[in-house]
Amino acid sequence: MNALLSLWRRPVRQAALPGKLMRFDSAAAGTLSTADDLASMRPAFVRSLSRQFDVELLAARLSPVLLEDESVAIFSLAEHVGSDQADELERRVLASGYRQSDPPRYILAAPLLLAVARNQITPRSLASNPTLRVAQSRTALAEAFQDLLEWGLRHSASDIHLNVHLNEPESEVKYTVSGRYLAPDRFRRMPTSTLVDMLSVAWMDIRGGNGAVFDPHIEQQGSLVKQVDGQSLLLRWASLAADDGPSICLRLLRRDAGAGLPGLQELGYLADQIALLDRVMLSEGGVVVMAGTVGSGKSTSLASLISRLPAHRKIITLEEPVEYLIPAAIQNSVARNLNSAAHQSYASKLRALKRSAMTDVLLGEIRDVETGQAFMDLAGSGVNVYTTIHAPSAAHIPLRLASDFIGVSADFLATPGILKLLVFQALLPVLCQQCALPVSCLPDQDRHPGNHFHSRHDWNVWLDLVRELYGCGGESWRIRNPDGCSACRKERLPDLNGYAGRTVVAEIIEPPGGLHQQRSAMDCAMHKAGSGLIDLRDIEIRFHAFETQQARRALHQNNAEPATRLRMVT
Repeated sequence: MNALLSLWRRPVRQAALPGKLMRFDSAAAGTLSTADDLASMRPAFVRSLSRQFDVELLAARLSPVLLEDESVAIFSLAEHVGSDQADELERRVLASGYRQSDPPRYILAAPLLLAVARNQITPRSLASNPTLRVAQSRTALAEAFQDLLEWGLRHSASDIHLNVHLNEPESEVKYTVSGRYLAPDRFRRMPTSTLVDMLSVAWMDIRGGNGAVFDPHIEQQGSLVKQVDGQSLLLRWASLAADDGPSICLRLLRRDAGAGLPGLQELGYLADQIALLDRVMLSEGGVVVMAGTVGSGKSTSLASLISRLPAHRKIITLEEPVEYLIPAAIQNSVARNLNSAAHQSYASKLRALKRSAMTDVLLGEIRDVETGQAFMDLAGSGVNVYTTIHAPSAAHIPLRLASDFIGVSADFLATPGILKLLVFQALLPVLCQQCALPVSCLPDQDRHPGNHFHSRHDWNVWLDLVRELYGCGGESWRIRNPDGCSACRKERLPDLNGYAGRTVVAEIIEPPGGLHQQRSAMDCAMHKAGSGLIDLRDIEIRFHAFETQQARRALHQNNAEPATRLRMVT
């Protein structure tokens, strides 16, 4: 067992058998998508040999099985069927005197593989109920769900997306990794029935959820805590009842207090931006609003900002749910039902909050009338308030707060001292510093990552435009190496080759009068591109094309009337 397990840490490039095993062609593997497929195998499936070969710890990846004709097959996940580990297992099977089945290997979905490896499916159960579904084994489903979480944590995913297609045999499992929406090979063949039952089992552990059971036909939200690789992981569950079936997004939030929050500089804030934040936060009263799009890291930055407050400040948070453990803060999770406009528990918590003699309050996300009213109540009481909102820029924050959907009074927002600081941030991928290419290599690349916007024939013209816009030579600009290197290459995730994490680009406005750093978030991104950290093409994808920037500057310089500008842009 130890020899086989060591292969997961030290891959063997060629199995050492008498006669030498040839590398297995993954395309030659059979496929068993459901227990019905397993029941119809010929020769028939008999039992797992995982215990006999002492490979039970590998049950989520590989399992040798005995068939009715005394041959042995290897059941495997898709990504492991042609692996060195499968080769080594096959070598051990043959060395023990067994012969290979035909085909010698089969691809199974994770829940079915687990059920087989742990003898939760037997020939008797298959014979008595040929339509048996693996989902009837809660243990197997819980293990499969855990496998999804482990993959996400180990690849630093921010979200897991489970898109259930109720009218199709297979559904989608995707992840957001470094801001990219990706489908790992190992989860591509997820049976819809298995995924639905897996979600039903996971929902049993939900806290503050609306509904006693998972319902594919309604919107549901809640949270649950799981232990993954010795770490505490909070999952924020949000499901959308789409036409084809539910789309569930699980936000992955690490909850270990010992891990600590990243600092503002570590997140990507520039030195002058941090100095402005610290100066404004010295004063009492007023609101700091952190804006951005979904998944832009607003909550992380706000928690990091609050963690900088001195120990003599009493900090209380009101969140849906608590996302980050903030040192010395008194944190409160509040669950609100999606189908209700007002919640007594939320109102009760607010009343108690105002009697708690706090100096600083983190008020989760402002997203509707109820949270808008809580915002006005707290901001008007004179305490320091910190919150987040979805908005496309710092300048749009007051407009978003005063919208009909949220309903904060425009007169209230205009009151001196209410809005203390408006911050907008976005996340952009950081180039791997080991293999990033000089911008002079750009004409050799034949496509733009933003849907082929440029061809290789106009890259030089494009670079000249950027140089003119920002008044620089661009000698230090660099671009992504799509081949990556040993420092950044991720197995089976080629879209992330050449990247090494993400960084914040931000803009800050200090009311009243719009006093702020003379730098937009896009200008902040260009500043980092000048340091060789960001690919110019990624700036276009996140904000807008540099041709658009040129047109906007021309409009501004011509001092066109607003109505004329609108017509020209349209």
